[in-house]
Amino acid sequence: MAPVGLQALAKPCNALLIPMDFNIYGLNPKLFFTFLFIVQICLALPENSVKPSTATSSGGQINSNSVLVALLDSHYTELAELVEKALLLQTLEDAVGKHNITIFAPKNEALERDLDPEFKRFLLEPGNLRSLQTLLLFHVIPNRISSSHWPNSTHVTLSSDRVHTSSHSSGQQVVDLARVIQPDSITRPDGIIHGIERLLIPRSVQEDFNRRRSLTSIAAVLPEGAPEVDPRTHRLKKPAPPVPVGAPPVLPIYDAMAPGPSLAPAPAPGPGGPHHHFDGEAQVKDFIQTLLHYGGYNELADILVNLTSLATEMGKLVSEGYVLTVLAPNDEAMAKLTTDQLSEPGAPEQIMYYHLIPEYQTEESMYNAVRRFGKVRYDTLRLPHKVVAQEADGSVKFGSGDGSAYLFDPDIYTDGRISVQGIDGVLFPLEEEVKSEVKTLQKVKVVSKPRRGKLLEVACRMLGAFGQDSHFSTCH
Repeated sequence: MAPVGLQALAKPCNALLIPMDFNIYGLNPKLFFTFLFIVQICLALPENSVKPSTATSSGGQINSNSVLVALLDSHYTELAELVEKALLLQTLEDAVGKHNITIFAPKNEALERDLDPEFKRFLLEPGNLRSLQTLLLFHVIPNRISSSHWPNSTHVTLSSDRVHTSSHSSGQQVVDLARVIQPDSITRPDGIIHGIERLLIPRSVQEDFNRRRSLTSIAAVLPEGAPEVDPRTHRLKKPAPPVPVGAPPVLPIYDAMAPGPSLAPAPAPGPGGPHHHFDGEAQVKDFIQTLLHYGGYNELADILVNLTSLATEMGKLVSEGYVLTVLAPNDEAMAKLTTDQLSEPGAPEQIMYYHLIPEYQTEESMYNAVRRFGKVRYDTLRLPHKVVAQEADGSVKFGSGDGSAYLFDPDIYTDGRISVQGIDGVLFPLEEEVKSEVKTLQKVKVVSKPRRGKLLEVACRMLGAFGQDSHFSTCH
């Protein structure tokens, strides 16, 4: 029961310690020594004992000498800002309280100028907070690694991913693919910070980013493995016979095209198909995504993906080994299309077919061609119409008259199979007016000369011998 008494005595201890100018004159010595004894007991109680300072107190406050405080106050401002936006301060406080940590801090330029703007926009979206947290925790290891004891091993980060540290023969220290440019940049008792040249991106975040920007959600390309019906025979298509790798397509591109906008595509045998030597579907995804990122071509991408099945058809053509050049009208040009031009069945497909050239052309090749030959007629997928190209104002001009368009954004996308050239107008083929050429036969009026008889001829000769034929008009 003694401890209970000590605890009871501890409550008035603070009151006993408050009066610092306590006057002891005229006081009983026994009472004074009793007072000193109580003061000693109060100081000896655990409630009033002074605890040594630690990195974190019971209230969760970080010591001013902590590596986390040093990070927030350091020149790694971009990383510190991301840590605050990711709501990771409490998580890092707990890690600092349990471990002696190592932080790999990318330089500010790696997060400002070197980072892909689209990827940074992805990280800062509210719905991708978990990806941002995983990315930042990938830079923290729950054990201390100094530059003097740099291991060549793999470590588990706070994001549960693994990061590899190594050293080159030249002495350069490396973390995954990033060089350490400021070893031991900040050193504290509970952790250490190394400056690295670039951002470390875990595989899970990269896959999440690729999955978010993929066009799978809007079904740009039909899923593989679905049974296809041949529109000509109305039977299931048989797999194409094996073709040597790299062999050219067997059929012309027009035979490989879909028979009509309402029917399923009819793939031709070639290097693609089940062998997948050309991944045309992925290439079509890439070029449509490039149009969206480039800006100003959203209407065309919407027509290719949502309004028609041309994205699927183009992917199959490229998979079969064909090449395509897309003359892409920008949004301003597409906005000039009227409802009547798009409302007829198959009209969007026919408009787009006239902008697809079954050749691989770049801005340089087309410009050189029109410079050399003046006018060049390119075949299109809208048979039998051709698009005419010619040089104008130092560029390439397609069409003629009011329906012409200039090469506005050259080489938006070129991958060796698909070439996309931006133009500032929508092209339409000249209407084939069948002019019946009526050949007007000029009727030549033949004036028949009167035939003279033998007797009259002899008489005229005789009169001519005497010089008298000029008096008779008949002899003329």
